[in-house]
Amino acid sequence: MIVELTALHWIYVTFIILIIGFMVMRRDTSIVCIVGIFLIAITATGSLSHSISSIFNSFSYAITELLSTILVISIIVAMSNTLTVTGINDVMISPFRKLIRNPTLAYWTIGILMMVISWFFWPSPAVALLGAVLLPVAIRAGLPALGVAMAMNLFGHGIALSGDFVIQAAPKLTSDAAGIPIQDVIDASIPLVIIMGLVTTVAAFYFLRRDMKRGVLTTTTSVNTDYPSEEATNQPTLLSLGQKRFFAFLVPLLFAADVAAMSVLDLAGGDATALIGGTSIFILLLISLTGHKNKGFEKTTQYLIEGFQFGFKVFGPVIPIAAFFYLGDAGFGKIIGDYLPKSSQGIVNDLGVSLASIVPLSKEVGAITLTTVGAITGLDGSGFSGISLAGSVASLFAVAIGKGAATLTALGQIAAIWVGGGTLVPWALIPAAAICNVDPFELARRNLLPVVIGLVVTTIAAMFLI
Repeated sequence: MIVELTALHWIYVTFIILIIGFMVMRRDTSIVCIVGIFLIAITATGSLSHSISSIFNSFSYAITELLSTILVISIIVAMSNTLTVTGINDVMISPFRKLIRNPTLAYWTIGILMMVISWFFWPSPAVALLGAVLLPVAIRAGLPALGVAMAMNLFGHGIALSGDFVIQAAPKLTSDAAGIPIQDVIDASIPLVIIMGLVTTVAAFYFLRRDMKRGVLTTTTSVNTDYPSEEATNQPTLLSLGQKRFFAFLVPLLFAADVAAMSVLDLAGGDATALIGGTSIFILLLISLTGHKNKGFEKTTQYLIEGFQFGFKVFGPVIPIAAFFYLGDAGFGKIIGDYLPKSSQGIVNDLGVSLASIVPLSKEVGAITLTTVGAITGLDGSGFSGISLAGSVASLFAVAIGKGAATLTALGQIAAIWVGGGTLVPWALIPAAAICNVDPFELARRNLLPVVIGLVVTTIAAMFLI
């Protein structure tokens, strides 16, 4: 198959290289993406006004594509704030305190609980929900504060966020960029997330226990002696103990019902997101009106504002990058117009076919490349801002290899989020370090070797799954 490569294709490739370069230098890529959109548009249309309009249109298109994801995360954060303020989160987590009797149980209990909560609430709110309640318990059980921070990081910002099976924000971005269904990415990511999660958390626990036995780490290492007591974190003035217990039972029950409905009704993507979002709004209203009584109307709005501020703060850097990478697929025609060659299947597909004709690619090369690209995109500290690039590159290599689009996309997504989502590069790492009162750089250093080992093993596994 002969593919006609035009100046548009070469500009797109040039800016992919520039974006990667800026990420390696830990510089922001928003301006690079905007310039790339403008140059592609003016090269295609020759019209200055059309090109300037295309920048705005690309942002509008990206926001439209990501809006449901931004909304659901904003709403979940708003809802989680009500759980924290009313003290319901304390009651929800209190049964697990009985399990935390020694350092081993503390590490795995906090980690698994963080993973489950992060699937539904996202990791950043989950850190606040979990850390304030279980940190003192874990320290009393003999697990250093650094170990608590590692467990929350690796299980929440690593395992839960890299798969993102419930809210589906990450697979939405990568599947759109790769031009494949979101369910394909989710299905392909399941074995890779399991492998990455097991290898990394077991390795981290091994190194943690080794240093505890050597006396390098103790429960007095980096402990905040002014940390509030369990009693101080409760706010009994808003809800009675009975009401807290009722909501502590109701909230997980409703989300469990959502998961069951997703399975029975075969809901995925936008439908699954809408179900989780609607349930979160219902819970937010119910708790706010019950807890704040006659001030519930005003408090509900306040919680929503806080949630939306968080959502757009997180996705603000993502929008320009997503806008650029949407040009590589179906977004080109909708944003700029029908200016590609008649035989074109989209910029990324054209580049993949052309690459396959001149470079002997293999699944091994593809897997290593996607892990590298994913890790590089995570260097900006967001985890999400660059996964559109991972999806785009995965599509390019899959076309060249002839298979493996979903697996390569999932691999790039996992690498990007493990590196940039809060286990190695600050973003969610700093809040986790702050709530445990440990040095964020020491936390990143502790996470480094287990995460690298996990990425190597997962990349090798992906070679067999492609």
